Amino acid sequence: MRCVVTGASGHVGSFLTRLLLKRGHEVLAVVRPTSDLWRLGDVLGRLSLAYAELEEVDRLVPQLCDFRPEVAFHLAWTGVTADYRNSEAQITTNLFGSLRFFQAVRVARCPVFVGLGSQAEFGLYDRALTEDLPVRPVTAYGVSKLSAGLLTAKLAEIAGLRHVWLRLVSTYGPKDDTRHLIPSVILQLLRGETPRLSPGEQLCDYLYVEDAVEALLSAATAKNASGVLVFGSGEAHSVREICEKLKDLVDPGATLAFGAEPYRSDQIMHLEADISRIRSVTGWSPRASLDEGLARTVAYYRAMEGES
Repeated sequence: MRCVVTGASGHVGSFLTRLLLKRGHEVLAVVRPTSDLWRLGDVLGRLSLAYAELEEVDRLVPQLCDFRPEVAFHLAWTGVTADYRNSEAQITTNLFGSLRFFQAVRVARCPVFVGLGSQAEFGLYDRALTEDLPVRPVTAYGVSKLSAGLLTAKLAEIAGLRHVWLRLVSTYGPKDDTRHLIPSVILQLLRGETPRLSPGEQLCDYLYVEDAVEALLSAATAKNASGVLVFGSGEAHSVREICEKLKDLVDPGATLAFGAEPYRSDQIMHLEADISRIRSVTGWSPRASLDEGLARTVAYYRAMEGES
């Protein structure tokens, strides 16, 4: 299977690229000209690269036509951290770029489009997220993700493409952005620092990254998969519990400063995916338990710290 992947140098994108290669698929990885490809260092010799900013990705049409992709995975997105959730680039870069990428793969006659959405499309809920919940995003990030999913779905319907939009709750694992909670706490503990945390009562559904990319591939290959699918681990754990587990893995005698930081003004207190639909449609289920995934993640960062 010939697969084009945007965002291939990112956290989830790099693991998806590696999984596709491992399964014997051909990959055309779309990356920005300035992207640091360190996450792909071990597989660069086994894939093809296409360089373009997301908002200019339509200039890759000739290369896409030559490649003749059978599946397009759209993961590229700029400004995913909290500081950029209401940036106008969510629209000018991400939304417009997503539409340009869709049109490019349509011209290349790609029959399947798989897009990575977000829990932010739903807005604020205090229950597990399901596909039939009303969407009411509260950030420009959520609005742009929702708009990209709706517009590419309509364009796919018009063009006769199969379209899958997977709303991800949250991932973690090796090679993650170190500004995110889990790697940030691990690295502080490894360095003998005391993480300053919120009270930690919020419930979060964290999916191990290798399970996340298995879900994406399953959605691409399950011919009856289409429309919106929600995915995560299907289990919610408190931030306090997660951080305590990290402390026990890194240094049981360390201190965690719960309550040293207030909750953000837009803090979501319950994030959880109901994964019954994606299970029934694709047969996918997470494999790594939270304890297994955290142990692997700590081992990765411990090894990285040992090398630095």
